[in-house]
Amino acid sequence: MMINKNGIKVLNTNFFKDKRGKFYEIYNKKKFYKIGIRDNFVQDSISVSKRNVIRGLHYTIKKPQSQLLTILEGKIFDCLVDLRLNSKTFKKVFTFTLSQNENNQIYMPKGVAHGFCVLSERAILHYNTSETYDKKNEGGLHWLDQNLKIKWPVKNGIISDRDKKFLNLDQIIKLKKLPRIK
Repeated sequence: MMINKNGIKVLNTNFFKDKRGKFYEIYNKKKFYKIGIRDNFVQDSISVSKRNVIRGLHYTIKKPQSQLLTILEGKIFDCLVDLRLNSKTFKKVFTFTLSQNENNQIYMPKGVAHGFCVLSERAILHYNTSETYDKKNEGGLHWLDQNLKIKWPVKNGIISDRDKKFLNLDQIIKLKKLPRIK
């Protein structure tokens, strides 16, 4: 099953299970090319978080990156905000529940802010990104921006000091800190 919303794709991987456990592909260039994901992924990262952690909403400014996120363990509330100025869904919020067993992958095109809240005891996420990490390239959108009306599943999430200081979308637009998509 695949959900496709203006370039954002939610995917289920095929699990091969037997008495030993399970096996599945996270990425296969040929298969992903067929569904329109043609990025050259250059970095893999792992995130491990405990229940009620909220990360985000993160994006990159000067070198926007696409991401393929796979839930290896656990369950999350996933939130995306379209920051692509010329997109028909600019400023639109997309939310999904992703878990290790169902809807376990999401593809985010360049220019989309991403955040999540852990719903299980812990969650392990694997990211493929089209750009390498650069601290000078980081952007962030405040997770409680009132204009976005995101219905986070927790009231008192565990949030980093950095993420608490992110600006709201109106401030980001005014300061010209949207992703610079070419």
